[in-house]
Amino acid sequence: MGHIPVGLSTASVWPQNAAAGFQIAGALGYDGVEVMVWADAISQDVDALRRCARNHGVPVLAVHAPCLLITQRIWSPDPEVRLRRAVEAAADLNAPTVVVHPPFRWQRRYADKFPDLVASLEDESGVAIAVENMFPVKPLARARSVSAFKPSIDPTEAGHRHYTLDLSHTAAAQEDALALAKRMGTGLKHVHLADGSGAPRDEHLIPGHGTQPCDQVCETLAANGFDGQVVLEINTRNARSPAERAKDLAESLLFARLHLDADRVR
Repeated sequence: MGHIPVGLSTASVWPQNAAAGFQIAGALGYDGVEVMVWADAISQDVDALRRCARNHGVPVLAVHAPCLLITQRIWSPDPEVRLRRAVEAAADLNAPTVVVHPPFRWQRRYADKFPDLVASLEDESGVAIAVENMFPVKPLARARSVSAFKPSIDPTEAGHRHYTLDLSHTAAAQEDALALAKRMGTGLKHVHLADGSGAPRDEHLIPGHGTQPCDQVCETLAANGFDGQVVLEINTRNARSPAERAKDLAESLLFARLHLDADRVR
């Protein structure tokens, strides 16, 4: 059983930028980073990211395509172009994985071609495109939650080669994380390790601080010879100082290392 790489999402250091993510990941002993592509100019610049990786000795494990509502115009207003750019960036950075969300329902043409597009980009690039589970939202005018994604918040319904399991999203969706991981099967390539209270919002708590079976998920990965990456994607925006942020990220890394230790869970 090989060592499972543990990375740090650059989103975990917001409002600091991607360069700070590389610096903190290197200082704390993470195996690499996942670059969240968003308004931060460094996150959009492959050359700058390459310099960050070299300067801090921290490789890029994954690129998260810009598919949030707030990143709909990063690189291009066309979601297909954004995904293609993310795959190109990953290939240029020798990152094995791109993380992408399922299409929004209103992105009709993109949604119709999405499964075939993902498969063809994987074939062309050799990069795994891991489609992420999401969670429903509750519009203010509605009493019930609705899915903004097509065909649903569960990417296994569409069927893809590779998946990202996000444990903050399973909390917000009140989804059984272990059951979802089982449905993803050998296609599970990437894990966003975080926690949630079960409230209908994306909390990204430190693992072990919520209701999700973060320990069991990690131990299952270790026992089954998981060959992807685990990335800490937690919310530290309320940290009162860089030292407090570093403490939260160090605690998260320790949790991951402990529960991903294959020798321990045999």
